[in-house]
Amino acid sequence: MEGKGQRQQQPQRQTAKEVIAANVQHLIEQLQAGHSDALTAYLAAMSRFHNYSFGNILEIARQKPDATHVAGFHTWNQLGRRVKKGEKGIRILAPIIGATRQPQEGAQEKVTRQNVPILVGFRAAYVFDVSQTEGEELPEHARVSGDAGAHRDRLFDFIDTQGISLEFDGRIAPAMGVSYGGKIVLLPGQSGADEFSTLVHELAHEMLHKTERRAASTKVARETEAEAIAFIVSKAVGLEMGTACADYIQLYHGNAALLTESLEVIQKASALILSALEPPKSEVAFEQMEKLAMTG
Repeated sequence: MEGKGQRQQQPQRQTAKEVIAANVQHLIEQLQAGHSDALTAYLAAMSRFHNYSFGNILEIARQKPDATHVAGFHTWNQLGRRVKKGEKGIRILAPIIGATRQPQEGAQEKVTRQNVPILVGFRAAYVFDVSQTEGEELPEHARVSGDAGAHRDRLFDFIDTQGISLEFDGRIAPAMGVSYGGKIVLLPGQSGADEFSTLVHELAHEMLHKTERRAASTKVARETEAEAIAFIVSKAVGLEMGTACADYIQLYHGNAALLTESLEVIQKASALILSALEPPKSEVAFEQMEKLAMTG
């Protein structure tokens, strides 16, 4: 009779690269079969789970494309919620952290190098989406609808810290934005949502396509990478987005290696931008105190 530990041995032996490769291949098969919404689901997952690794974002998007907020069993318990009976967990890879240890002799001279955390492998772990749980309501996060709000100012600040100048000039029409390498020019008069999305698109070009990587990609690929990043970031801050980039996979003609590289670049760039758009901890604390004062 096969025990529980034996059943889980195989997924535990999977490496992060193997998980990514399997998910990218699944995505290619879905799109080649005409399911063009599969890519949109992956990009949407990147917008919601930008703090997760690339491989785990692919895992979540494949297993539960409509997931919005995932956590482990015990974390949900701490939040006052319980996983519903019969719900199936979303398998992700969790890192196994070990430590290097020096032999007893000579340990004093190398005390700073003792017990240094190192990645020794991965194990299977399971998370559940909020829709799979029940219990206390989660705190509401600030959301925007069609307006980037304070995220616009933070995006402007991030661009400034990158040493990129920003100008508005009507002469670039009909283009909504142009990236010149160290300078972005936007068409004035755009709606708040269009301006934000355009600015992220041009910022993506500055981050990805003004380096040696430009020579290794086509213009169409560069434009869709930038549009994918604009989709992820804009959706993450609450802007309503269409189904842009649904045909992205067609650019690669089923080439898994190129698609993997491109999706990973998109995820890392969008995660970097989104981390810069997060409010300072002091601002979050003030908002929480303000809510308590209003409800007290």
